[in-house]
Amino acid sequence: MATNKPPGLLRRLWRALMSPSARWSVFALLAVGVGVGLAGTVGTQVMVHATGTNEFCGGACHSMQWVAAEHKRSTHGANRFGVGATCSDCHIPHGYPEKLWYKAQAGVKDVIAESRGVIATEELFKKERKRMAEHVWAEYRANDSANCRVCHVFTPEALALQKGGPRKDHQSRFAEKKTCIDCHKGVAHEEPAE
Repeated sequence: MATNKPPGLLRRLWRALMSPSARWSVFALLAVGVGVGLAGTVGTQVMVHATGTNEFCGGACHSMQWVAAEHKRSTHGANRFGVGATCSDCHIPHGYPEKLWYKAQAGVKDVIAESRGVIATEELFKKERKRMAEHVWAEYRANDSANCRVCHVFTPEALALQKGGPRKDHQSRFAEKKTCIDCHKGVAHEEPAE
């Protein structure tokens, strides 16, 4: 006794996708595809921008309020030139697709940490501060402080224009193959006490 069991959802969906359309013209299908692609691209850009502001970084995650306040007081938050760097300027890669991949990874990690309450209070945050800072410093060393170099041009020609202590320190940077973060920890956030 054979049973005529109807095909499952996945099989019906596959058949529908693989069979030619009797109702829609090729132009209509192309227009729908372009519309979906455009909506996806615009939506992605809107979300990348919305989740890259200081307000989002310092307000969406309860635990980032302490570093957001530090950033506002630092020269990267406000300075005499009226120029500031946002959280994403320093912590997120600037090029695509690296930016999207990094934001996806960081977002998942942050949501999990926030829901677990790892740094839910200022005391817990201070306890974890050194570990988190070392993670960021390792990222900066691995990419030769790439995000610093978006704003800070560091070449032998720029070095020639410097005077005194900074010039001497930066000359040793070239000789010892150091990167920005090796000397400039705590520039936008307080350096861990340990």
